[in-house]
Amino acid sequence: MSKKLNLRPFHLALPVPNIAKAIDFYHKRLGLSLGRQDETWVDINFFGHQLVFHQAESAPPLHHNPVDKHDVPVPHFGVVLEKKDWQELADKLKSLSVEFIIEPTLRFEDQVGEQGTFFFYDPNRIALEFKTFANLEGLFAKD
Repeated sequence: MSKKLNLRPFHLALPVPNIAKAIDFYHKRLGLSLGRQDETWVDINFFGHQLVFHQAESAPPLHHNPVDKHDVPVPHFGVVLEKKDWQELADKLKSLSVEFIIEPTLRFEDQVGEQGTFFFYDPNRIALEFKTFANLEGLFAKD
């Protein structure tokens, strides 16, 4: 599938040990809207995508992988934002005293795929990454 597609929302379901912490962080602190929910799961409107948290005994184990001189947590997920929105989110997280795993930084500087990025854990220890590109075509560029 190399032709351009209309961007469609993704659906991601993740296990969390504490649904209440997920609702507090994503809805009350980040301001993302809630969708349907039950005692054991909740839908979050994650920048137009369907993020679902399911009650579980524990979150998946984390691993790390070196990427451009950083120790990147795996698994992780996030969204590519416009530069202004990326900076506003970074500033909001700082004002909420969220501890960054990787502070807002420029990665792959002066290379194909140059990007602003930052990583943090949510209260259930799920790793998130948010990116921004000066040129969005760099998202999938090889060289």
